[in-house]
Amino acid sequence: MKINLKCFLALTVLFLLGSELHAQYGYGGGGYGYGYGNRGGYGRQRNNVPQAESAPKKEEPKTAAQIVDNEMPNITEALNLNEFETAVLSSVLKKYLQQRIEMQILELSPEQMREGLEKITKNQDEELKAGLPQDKYDAFVEMQKKGIAKTKKINKKKKKRKKD
Repeated sequence: MKINLKCFLALTVLFLLGSELHAQYGYGGGGYGYGYGNRGGYGRQRNNVPQAESAPKKEEPKTAAQIVDNEMPNITEALNLNEFETAVLSSVLKKYLQQRIEMQILELSPEQMREGLEKITKNQDEELKAGLPQDKYDAFVEMQKKGIAKTKKINKKKKKRKKD
């Protein structure tokens, strides 16, 4: 079987150009890997070198005012406070929460920390007794022991009983 030199040369050139075009423009239509839904053909590939990840940003600790402001709507609802009582409670809680945060920053010994926190709690209780009516103060102390969620449930039950 004789192979025509022109035919052999044409097939070789076609074969080499075909593979070159296939490698350059990717598999499928559209070129550069964008054809038919970008099925991950031979088009433009992602770099396999891992990118340097930036360190996750540390959340800055909330201030005493931010913490109290976030909790005040729940406390107000749980204790049925009016605007004046809410303002008194909010200012006292901000003041003494700030002192507690400062105590934690100082990193005192456990005995000094306990003594300092007891003094702060005592002063807070005295200010709240002076600023709130006795029933609201008692409800606040009870809420501190049980938690806000339980206090809300108890108040809802009391409201239902009053309606009946």
